[in-house]
Amino acid sequence: MNIKVNLELTAKETAEAARQGNIMVVIDVLRCTSSIINALVNGAERIIPVKALREAYKLKSEHPENLLAGERGGTKPEGFDFGNSPLEFTRDKVQGKTLIFTTTSGTAALIRCRTAKSVLIASFLNVSSVASRALKIASREEGEISIVPSGRRGHFSLEDFLCGGAIVEKLTEHNVILSDSASASLLSFQQAKNSLLNQIMKGEHAQNLVKLGFEEDVKFCCQVDVLDITPSLKNGAITL
Repeated sequence: MNIKVNLELTAKETAEAARQGNIMVVIDVLRCTSSIINALVNGAERIIPVKALREAYKLKSEHPENLLAGERGGTKPEGFDFGNSPLEFTRDKVQGKTLIFTTTSGTAALIRCRTAKSVLIASFLNVSSVASRALKIASREEGEISIVPSGRRGHFSLEDFLCGGAIVEKLTEHNVILSDSASASLLSFQQAKNSLLNQIMKGEHAQNLVKLGFEEDVKFCCQVDVLDITPSLKNGAITL
């Protein structure tokens, strides 16, 4: 069986794919999904993504033992325990903890996908692992794979598109059929992969993070295939 691989470029496409029951692979390289993955690697028990700040504060008031993490405009909101830097989520701070997580774009994309049966969390850090898991589920359920670049405030972002291409490259080692947008992301990644960090540093989002003092975050998030884990979102929480 040939599995169809799509790259969903709009919120409308994403919501439709989730309704159809596609296997959803959500990417927000800079920095939401990279941070989620690193927090879980360092022992966080689970991560609850929420869209709005007020929802995050409300959950925190109901569960004061949980930690608040995320950003607005790239910086840590008032009263939060963590911003959205993957480097903040060290084992001594997050092991055994539940994080309430809200970001400008990444958690919004996750919320759009939550009606799907399978929602996987991806970044450059785990491309092989997430491709393998998505293929396994798609083969079992005879479903399509939808890669979802979160983008930046609803707009196209270079790094998420390139990460989509990195995942597509792994998927093409098997029998898959690519949508035009998936093919375009693959071609872009193949062009950029030998100088990936330099290419991403030219992007608007990376440049903005560097201005805010987060250059090390960008470097961390551009490491390809260094972690062999695939978190998934189920019943409102992300776990390993």
